[in-house]
Amino acid sequence: GSNPAAIRRDWRGRREPLTISMFKIKQKIVLASRSPRRKELLRALGLRFQVRASSFEEIDTHESPEKVALHNACGKAFEVASLYKDVIVIGVDTVGAIGRHVFGKPKNDADARRILKILSGKTHEVISALCVLDTRTRKKYTAIEKTKVTFAKMSREDISAYVSSGEQKDKAAAFAIQGKGALFIKKIDGDYFNVVGLPIFKLGRILKKISGLK
Repeated sequence: GSNPAAIRRDWRGRREPLTISMFKIKQKIVLASRSPRRKELLRALGLRFQVRASSFEEIDTHESPEKVALHNACGKAFEVASLYKDVIVIGVDTVGAIGRHVFGKPKNDADARRILKILSGKTHEVISALCVLDTRTRKKYTAIEKTKVTFAKMSREDISAYVSSGEQKDKAAAFAIQGKGALFIKKIDGDYFNVVGLPIFKLGRILKKISGLK
């Protein structure tokens, strides 16, 4: 009998065994985020980890979008790292940007409508910063990922209907590419998972370094 916990379903609903982690990391991994999307993506990599949400307040430091995201990712990671002796902590922050204009999570529905009105019919960048800390060696690994996202023109009705769905809440730049937000996205250029909220390729490179793999 196979272990039911080690089985998941693929997109056709067929059962398939969980992937085995490719990274030889003996330490416990701690994700400094309560985002269900990030949890799901880490789980799909076959990583065993625990979640310790950070209470670090994300702020706009009024610098470049990359610096804003990195400041917040490292703030979350360092806060959680202070609670553990021998773990790998993953801190992530994702923002949207047009030029130096940064879009974080909407404050309320009116703010979400304002952001979507600006993004409508335009190409913006989704920028994620990773800050991975090894609390044993005190090493810090950082990376930035950028993806261009092109929105179709959204009517006032489109924006109102989307905001009424509630999907925009707690999402950088007020949309979710993996949900109803996909209806308005004409194309993307770059890492799709970065837009979901976890740049998997860049994270994989960091975890390989920590594992001592080439």
